[in-house]
Amino acid sequence: MADSDDLFGGDAARRTPEPEPQAKAKASRVPSPVTPGEAGYDASSIEVLEGLEPVRRRPGMYIGGTDEKALHHLFAEVVDNAMDEAVAGHANVITVELDAEGRLSVTDNGRGIPVDPHPKFPDKSALEVIMTTLHAGGKFDSKVYETSGGLHGVGVSVVNALSDLLEVEVARGQQLYRQVFSRGVPMTGLETLGRVQNRRGTKVRFKPDPQIFGESARFQPARLFRMARSKAYLFGGVEIRWNCDPSLVAGSDVPAEAVFRFPGGLRDYLAREIEGRNLVADQIFSGKIDKAGNGTGGHGSLEWAVIWLGGGEDGFVNSYCNTIPTPEGGTHEQGLRVALLRGLRDHAERVGQAKRAANVTGDDVMVSAAGMLSVFIREPEFQGQTKDKLATLEASRIVENAVRDAFDHWLAASPSQAAKLLDWVIERADERLRRRAEKDVQRKTAVRKLRLPGKLADCSNAGMAGSELFIVEGDSAGGSAKQARDRASQAILPLRGKILNVANATRDKLAANQQLQDLMQALGCGAGVQFRQEDLRYERVIIMTDADVDGAHIASLLITYFYRQMPKLIDGGHLFLAVPPLYRLSHGGKTVYARDDAHKDELMKTAFKGKSNVEIGRFKGLGEMMPAQLKETTMDPKKRTLLRVEVESEDRLDTAATVERLMGNKPEARFSFIQERAEFAKELVDL
Repeated sequence: MADSDDLFGGDAARRTPEPEPQAKAKASRVPSPVTPGEAGYDASSIEVLEGLEPVRRRPGMYIGGTDEKALHHLFAEVVDNAMDEAVAGHANVITVELDAEGRLSVTDNGRGIPVDPHPKFPDKSALEVIMTTLHAGGKFDSKVYETSGGLHGVGVSVVNALSDLLEVEVARGQQLYRQVFSRGVPMTGLETLGRVQNRRGTKVRFKPDPQIFGESARFQPARLFRMARSKAYLFGGVEIRWNCDPSLVAGSDVPAEAVFRFPGGLRDYLAREIEGRNLVADQIFSGKIDKAGNGTGGHGSLEWAVIWLGGGEDGFVNSYCNTIPTPEGGTHEQGLRVALLRGLRDHAERVGQAKRAANVTGDDVMVSAAGMLSVFIREPEFQGQTKDKLATLEASRIVENAVRDAFDHWLAASPSQAAKLLDWVIERADERLRRRAEKDVQRKTAVRKLRLPGKLADCSNAGMAGSELFIVEGDSAGGSAKQARDRASQAILPLRGKILNVANATRDKLAANQQLQDLMQALGCGAGVQFRQEDLRYERVIIMTDADVDGAHIASLLITYFYRQMPKLIDGGHLFLAVPPLYRLSHGGKTVYARDDAHKDELMKTAFKGKSNVEIGRFKGLGEMMPAQLKETTMDPKKRTLLRVEVESEDRLDTAATVERLMGNKPEARFSFIQERAEFAKELVDL
């Protein structure tokens, strides 16, 4: 390493004389020369923005932008102030009105904004200070509001700054007061309008400024309607009245007038949201604690409602803090997640399923959970001015402790619901691990040439269009099919006997089953959530099994595999059943084929007119058929019959229940099915 002297210029630097202290002091008082880049940048360039001017210059810093979402955020700020009065116990009715000119009004019957002179600004009323000064309000002192959702003195003043016109009316002490503002500036002083009877509270009427939001910006009645209704769900003690000019909602589903009051709270909201959807368990897990701290380890209150969606639907969690939506979640959602995960793991241990549930994570629990969560806490901390994410650490502990205890009781009180939920979550964990394994395989083979199963006789067509994959049982049938096929468009994959029943198999068994791995590799499209329609190598996937009971069983196992692992392949219309013959009927030079006994009897009457000397041959399997016979009856597109496998949308619930009952891991369900059809089985024996 070089000496320090060398780093700073060597001998030349050492020969430079050190200036005298007085000379240094004198030099420091001499202004530095102005460089070209600094010209024009001096003290006069520094702006000092006063009042609400910063809001108008940079609205995105306060409401997130100037788009439609930000426009409706103005309504949220005003209605949140009214909700704070309701939650504090001072109001029970809030009215939301939208007139034909686009002016929006929010009225509450609370205490009313104070109108007396402010101690710090004696020449202004408290109302004017609140409306024109950032960080002025009653939300800082917990004696005024134990919990609050407003922007702590920022919200309503920001609305005022971004409104073309804003009018405030206050009914307080049986007197009615009014003040009008435009773009944050008072247009009138505080006016006293006289005495009023049976009225109290605050009314804020405003119209967004087109200079900020654009000339075409308008409030959307449907969006306001949903926002107002959601507020009523969040606090059962409030009634919200909706009034909209009929011309604004003509031809839509939004009513001109409505009243929202939901004593059932979030449970009612969730029940409406999940109506008509597939459910894992049909009971909603819900609860409410008015004063958290009694056994919850914190101070606040909360309410929750959770249910799990089936059928592969993604879940959702709508969370709120002090009635403010938190679309990005936060610490309260984390507390809910931990409580549900730990509760399910403990339940699995109690019922002897701890080993199966060992790999379950919070993602597995929440991926299909539909939930509502509302907390009320003092002085919440948020990330960002628009409060999209809660950051208060105590909220996580409050929610976890409260929900965990209630969840334990719910699981213990509903064993059947708990069993369904546990099985479902374990399946999600198995699916996640299987997807991870698939990704690892894809990563390892990404740069390699496509490998296909050794027994696959592929077609020569390069594209999916017009190509077919026949899945046959056994090498014998595979040999006949390979000779009968059209090599250009038809591929053959022989499978050995009966495949694994995926409805009651573990993830490890699925991964270890070579036949299923060969099938997935031949199709090339992945499985589960990794299914990729564009990577499917064949337009038709045709199950071709023997026309007997064993063949039907193998076909059922294959259909179950596709239904569980590749449902989108069925939805896309790609799965078919071949219809091979069971009998060959010959007389003279005439030969026909029959699918089953009933078809054989019909052909005897129609094709052979009841002749008694018809030669009847029964095929023991596809492998016994000559390739020409197999082609003629089952594989030739011009002569064959194919059955498309479909799941009708209105029958999906019944289909899922039937598959679970007949193919799932509960043998008692299959036994019950057999008992219910014992009489039918006896008739078969008698035959």
